[in-house]
Amino acid sequence: STLWVQAARWDFEVTFLCLKNIRTFLKVCHDKFGLRNSELFDPFDLFDVRDFGKVISAVSRLSHHSIAQNKGIRPFPSEETVENDDDVYRSLEELADEHDLGEDIYDCVQCDDDGDDIYEDIIKVEVRQPMKMGMTEDDKRNCCLQEIQETEAKYYKTLEDIEKNYMIPLKGVLNPQEMESIFINLEELIKVHSNFLRAIDQAIMSGGNTLHKECTKKVQEGKFKLQDLLVVPMQRVLKYHLLLKDLLSYSKERAEQQQLKQALEAMEDLAMYINEVKRDNETLKKIGEFQCSIENLVMGLSVWTDDCFRSRYLFLFDKAVIVCKRKGYNYELKEIIDLQAHKMSDDPMNNKDVRKVLTREWSYAFYLIHLQGKQGFQFFCKTEEMKRKWMEHFEMALSNIKPEKGTANSHNFHMSTFDKFTNCKACTMLLRGIFYQGYICSKCGAEAHKECLETTAHSSPPQSRPKMVALRSYQGIPPPLPPGRSSLSFQSGDTLELLKGDPDSAWWEGRLIQTKKTGYFPSSAVKPCPVGQQVSQQVCGIHVLGVVCRFAGNLERGQADMLLKAHISGTYLIRERTAEAERFAISIRFNDEVKHIKVVEKDNWIHITEAKKFESLLELVEYYQVHSLKESFKQLDTTLRYPYKHREHHTLPKSNNRASAACYNFSFLSPQAFNAVPHTPAPLWSVFTPRPIAMATARYNFAARDMRELSLREGDTVKIYSKIGGDQGWWKGEANGRVGWFPSTYVDEEVGQ
Repeated sequence: STLWVQAARWDFEVTFLCLKNIRTFLKVCHDKFGLRNSELFDPFDLFDVRDFGKVISAVSRLSHHSIAQNKGIRPFPSEETVENDDDVYRSLEELADEHDLGEDIYDCVQCDDDGDDIYEDIIKVEVRQPMKMGMTEDDKRNCCLQEIQETEAKYYKTLEDIEKNYMIPLKGVLNPQEMESIFINLEELIKVHSNFLRAIDQAIMSGGNTLHKECTKKVQEGKFKLQDLLVVPMQRVLKYHLLLKDLLSYSKERAEQQQLKQALEAMEDLAMYINEVKRDNETLKKIGEFQCSIENLVMGLSVWTDDCFRSRYLFLFDKAVIVCKRKGYNYELKEIIDLQAHKMSDDPMNNKDVRKVLTREWSYAFYLIHLQGKQGFQFFCKTEEMKRKWMEHFEMALSNIKPEKGTANSHNFHMSTFDKFTNCKACTMLLRGIFYQGYICSKCGAEAHKECLETTAHSSPPQSRPKMVALRSYQGIPPPLPPGRSSLSFQSGDTLELLKGDPDSAWWEGRLIQTKKTGYFPSSAVKPCPVGQQVSQQVCGIHVLGVVCRFAGNLERGQADMLLKAHISGTYLIRERTAEAERFAISIRFNDEVKHIKVVEKDNWIHITEAKKFESLLELVEYYQVHSLKESFKQLDTTLRYPYKHREHHTLPKSNNRASAACYNFSFLSPQAFNAVPHTPAPLWSVFTPRPIAMATARYNFAARDMRELSLREGDTVKIYSKIGGDQGWWKGEANGRVGWFPSTYVDEEVGQ
């Protein structure tokens, strides 16, 4: 039987953390300010902006509280603000924009990295010659070399100080595990950078340079704490690619240019790897918070067999879907769906019996079908657009689990987590992050990025090392005999490579293909691996957006008022806003007034309120041509009925709201004469596109891992829209009609753009 689940299209990270903050606020209002529950609002009233009057009422009560009065806070509403009821239809972003706030309060906040400041303070170059006009390429190159040499010497001195002043004295106080946790790899780092510094000195001297060392070592007793110094190695390794980039720019005609380019690519790859590890750690923290809010997470899962509609919250992860029920401010776990055991299908029939049970709001369905015919799941969404979004994300997750090229070149790739840093066999670059970094072949053990699966050559295992498959799990108990041998842990179904195995022995030595770890295990726990196992393929759905920019002017709010006042209620236009952070707005005549709604671009989404988001302006207008704007603004009960076309059209005949997208027309407005520019009608999708800040060419293939990322093929032309997040290794851009995030080191930016 099928379980029907209500599917709401909310981003987990945004929704969960935002609702958590709202609930914390409500708890403080109740516990500290004594407000009754009836005087407060539901968290979703604020999150969905569905009953903002109730939110304002609660905040108003707070402003009249004695605590607020003692702080000198002016209570509201006051007599002066009662007259502003006309503004309640507008979004919070619109109001903030009118009051000239400097930035979008919901935009990403770039946190200051204290570790970066500490690095600059410790490794700063005391005497640095500035680049001067008239300097030759050799002079500039020598300056770069000098900076590399001086900063490396200071960094090596810092490592020695940590060892001398902290690590050696603490050996008598801390146990080995604590020492390893605090000073991980410090002794190895000192050896590596000692040799590296010596190599730099020799290279510079052999090049005929007469660079001298600035011996300005200062005793900084007490200035830096141990916790400050321990961040220096991480910051140092993130600086090498910047130093090499400068050096390469002044070494274009030298014999070592190719070696410098290879070194730069390697250090950029390492920097990207480190940033992805940091990002994955942040993700794990957020998942930990989410996990703490779910009750009965470790309980045995019940299997439902009744055919009834249930409202549930879904959280889509890499390999599973968590199904929860709201329980107060937390969630109760109801089901965990293993995606590896399912395939997705669109609603195969128009189930009239189902639609009798459901309201008109929940009438768009799709299925997860169990591969072995067991219980499946049916998901219902409010709109077709919401259904499409969910299906795209499910398709991406299923494509990651079963990649289209997973069996290319006789491989059998599956998504895997690697305990240690690992290089891709095809491109030799690092597999980034700390979980599900890439893929491993169960036949030959080759590791690869998703985008490199097709180009990874197959390497057959040696004939003398047969493959075994685990019959059961083994976790080191009982330990191998004789004592002292290391055990090899594995799960049932894992593939092992047999290294040593006497048929009469109870213990064999082998290597686990997935992790490359070696050790001993019971010979009775494995059997010879079957030959010729095949993995079914599933082609990933690709959603392509085509947006062409042909907008021909901008319009002030007052000019739009004058244009639309001559038209009937429901007439609207799209205008470009002059010198504003958000470039576009919708102006619509409603009754006797003209209302203006800002269109917000954020995180690759388009919206007029946070509650409803779209991938393009076309989708937004299509939606509100059918659905009333009162969904977002209570006092604006109208659809986008009539596109503004010509100034002389004071009245327009009623038209079918379900006109096809190809019939949507807009006039391009001239702010000088308030008249329509005499262009031929243009389709709506030609109105909106971001402004590229640069152009680039893809250096490598890149396969998107979720819907926010942008897949690239080597040689693709990429429009760069934003470099915010560049310090984390990601840029936002467009290629092949799709917009998303991609690694900045995977493209070459064109010079002179």
